[in-house]
Amino acid sequence: MSEEYFTPILTDSQHMNEVLKEHGIEFEGTFDLSMIGFCKIESQQECLAGTFCIPKLDHVLSAPFHIAFFINKDQIVLVDDSSFSTRLIERMEKNKKEQFETKEKFFYHYIVEFLSHDPEYLIKTEKSLMEIEEKIQQNHTENLHPELMKIRRELLVLREYYDEITDVGKALEEDENGYFNRKHLKYFGTVSDRAGRLMNKTLHLLEYAQQVRDAYQAAVDAKQNNNMQFLTLISTIFFPLTLITGWYGMNFRNMPELKNGYPGVIALSLVVIGVCVIVFKIKKIL
Repeated sequence: MSEEYFTPILTDSQHMNEVLKEHGIEFEGTFDLSMIGFCKIESQQECLAGTFCIPKLDHVLSAPFHIAFFINKDQIVLVDDSSFSTRLIERMEKNKKEQFETKEKFFYHYIVEFLSHDPEYLIKTEKSLMEIEEKIQQNHTENLHPELMKIRRELLVLREYYDEITDVGKALEEDENGYFNRKHLKYFGTVSDRAGRLMNKTLHLLEYAQQVRDAYQAAVDAKQNNNMQFLTLISTIFFPLTLITGWYGMNFRNMPELKNGYPGVIALSLVVIGVCVIVFKIKKIL
């Protein structure tokens, strides 16, 4: 990359203090990259300090990428123990070198780059919900509940993530410390707008997921009601048969049916079953 372009400093947590000191950045407080739990930014006397907690779109519920950044008037230092930031910067270099013209442009495009695949992921999630809804309409409800719950948990994680990125973009645009060129602050407003649109899309999908879940629960309840209705019909049919068998099982001495009565009991039972079926048909129960 030519010297006329802005060059960020990329390091890991092991060498962070040494690199910050080298570039005149004093960070107040302790720091543990593995303990980063959300995206935030805070103003300190000598720098802006912030963190990114970026979900992995191929497995949102797994451990995210943890990145810290420090900004002063001259430099941006990125702290990343993985290769994530390195891959992002390499992609940016291949796309447009103009993204490195200024410090503001670089940081804007850096954030936009790790948000670039999120719209595609949300569209994919919406299609998955539509497929689940179609299966429910076809009464194929087996094993859908775990899939629905997984999608819902992923959307909840992304909702918080986009909300936090929106706040980071707003804080960068406000530029309380005056570390950015004022005419370039509009880039960070664009970050907030983009993250806000992603959050609105996520909220829409959460509502849709709840509707699909309600449809799933209604289908399960209907199936259970059908099963209970079937069992009730069977019980209703066999109750008089149980009464008949109990009656003739008493073996009273003066019962005329005891002698050669077996065929008659069978015939009576068949008549009872037939009458029950006819009645259920008339009542449209069966």
